[in-house]
Amino acid sequence: MSSSRTSVVLVHGAWADGSSWAKVIERLARGGITVVAAPLPLTSFADDVAALHRTLERVAGPVVLVGHAYAGAVIAAVRDEKIKELVYIAALAPDEGETVADVFYRGEPHPQAPKLAPDEHGLIYLPHKAFGAAFAQHASADELAVLAAVQRPISPACITVAMERPLWKDRPAWFLVAEHDRMIAAGNQHFMAKRMKARTRSHPVDHTPLVTAPAIVVDIIRDAIGDAVTG
Repeated sequence: MSSSRTSVVLVHGAWADGSSWAKVIERLARGGITVVAAPLPLTSFADDVAALHRTLERVAGPVVLVGHAYAGAVIAAVRDEKIKELVYIAALAPDEGETVADVFYRGEPHPQAPKLAPDEHGLIYLPHKAFGAAFAQHASADELAVLAAVQRPISPACITVAMERPLWKDRPAWFLVAEHDRMIAAGNQHFMAKRMKARTRSHPVDHTPLVTAPAIVVDIIRDAIGDAVTG
């Protein structure tokens, strides 16, 4: 199995869309790696898992599946023999019986973490100021403008469903811990990575390193690809 045959599927988190992976896609594609960004509707957990399954159906050969933030739960809920490695980027990893909300709200939040609540339509938007204060405080003004403009709200139905057996119990997992994360505390990330027995990399990056530190994200994905090839 060669690395050129291993595809990478990238899954965005809450308040984002596939464009959040643009810098990672560019770097992987320049290396000859096939990359697909899976679009999640963020309307319910079941809808998001079904959407990822549809994306995986379109991808041939072995897959390294990468999830950011909320998508860590989604990538652990799919079942496909093509998936060889899982990569968590500042992500949430609920165990069997836990919900996304259980792990997201574990421990004390960062003082600048936003207060979140559904609007009159039952959707949770990230407050505009939170993009620069907590979601991607290392981003440039231009990057923040794009992130805020394309944000996709998340439904409470995405974060209140108990997980079945997560795929990380059956596949090798990697975890990039964002030490400067103000959305998911670094201590919480270390806790999840440890119980997953994930190969962990820790960096002084914010919650959205796919935008603010893409080279670091690409490095861990490349390592997972290498492991998929030799494993």
